[in-house]
Amino acid sequence: MNFGGIDDARFSSFENARVVVLPVSYEGTVSYGTGTGAGAMAIVDASRNMELYEEDTDAEVYKIGIHTEKEFLPRSTPASMMEALYHHSRSLLEKDKFICMLGGEHSVSAPVIKAHAEKFHDISVLQIDAHADLRDTYDGTPHSHASIMARVVKDLRIPSVQVGIRSISADEARALQDGLPTRIFWARDIVGRTDWIDQAVDSLTDNVYLTIDIDGLDPSIVPTTGTPEPGGLGWYETLALIRRLAEKKRVVGMDLVEYSYFENYDSPAFLCAKLVYKSLAYIFRDSTPKLGLR
Repeated sequence: MNFGGIDDARFSSFENARVVVLPVSYEGTVSYGTGTGAGAMAIVDASRNMELYEEDTDAEVYKIGIHTEKEFLPRSTPASMMEALYHHSRSLLEKDKFICMLGGEHSVSAPVIKAHAEKFHDISVLQIDAHADLRDTYDGTPHSHASIMARVVKDLRIPSVQVGIRSISADEARALQDGLPTRIFWARDIVGRTDWIDQAVDSLTDNVYLTIDIDGLDPSIVPTTGTPEPGGLGWYETLALIRRLAEKKRVVGMDLVEYSYFENYDSPAFLCAKLVYKSLAYIFRDSTPKLGLR
């Protein structure tokens, strides 16, 4: 169950890897659709059917070394889950690994981002998402999937750019008037276009953590997610954004979350795996072995 089906230890061992894929199986605060707890391992499983040559960058990306961690299992409470994930992320960063976390619900991004913020100065967050996730608490916990960006921009004061947002509560809308260090690119203004991408990327700091809630994409291509809001981003504009981000900024870590596993419905998991692999191709474009075909 290595990401990409990589079975050669030269490219899959922890010691040789630049990238560590961290599958986090957690849905402790889900409030609508379920299945995210099984999402991470379903993405890993689907990834074993990908071609490992990435045509946009003419690269065999896996040869930078991609190690897949054991499944990170739930803890007894949301607070203990976040604490354990924070310490595990810190330990990986101390070994100079690039973390690519697979969720799981979106709450699991907060402790990983916190660990990155302690290592990398001048960090910001690019969030691809249908929801602003700026609630202080939800269903009685500050560690909710609906509160992840509140932890980032309110508690940690990390500047952020939120792309694809199309669902927000009244309280979140009021909070945006309070000077939060975030900028929203609403889905209604950007879907089907790419002329906004440079503006979004230029709003970020030099070091960027990328968090992809897969419901940021339109449910016509990813219906299996907790809250499939209509009117989301398409495949190619999402790739254009991530590619431009990698060209102009230093991406120091990433995650993809909120894919919900449904038995015998594999195409969304494959899409998630492909999106992760292409993101890594863009991020490591200068160090991946090339075939010289382009």
